[in-house]
Amino acid sequence: MGLEYMHRKFEAAFNAGDVGGLLALYESNAVLVAVPGHLARGKDAIRAAYQQILAIRPTMRLETMAAFQTDDGLALTHGKWQLTGKGPDGQPFQRSGISAEVLRQQADGSWLYILDNPNVEQPGRTR
Repeated sequence: MGLEYMHRKFEAAFNAGDVGGLLALYESNAVLVAVPGHLARGKDAIRAAYQQILAIRPTMRLETMAAFQTDDGLALTHGKWQLTGKGPDGQPFQRSGISAEVLRQQADGSWLYILDNPNVEQPGRTR
């Protein structure tokens, strides 16, 4: 199974509003670029960031663009995402962007995110 399964697992947990499922994809000391310029370090901060994001119940579509891995258990993935929903003001929104994630292979062969930046590029924001 290729690394693209991580994006599928992420998308499923995100769309289900499953913060615990999202956290299970990260190492305990992982870093998430929750919003440009703001780093969420560690699972407590990542949990808080996702609770805030998921509070408005958005839907995400995430497509793997590339996945690379080294022989010593590190990997880099890139995804293209689109987020839709209604903001706190009730107005519909749509956002899209490009993500980059660094993963580390675990002793059991699974992969976990250690760095996650969903804000590499945000080509078009519409509201």
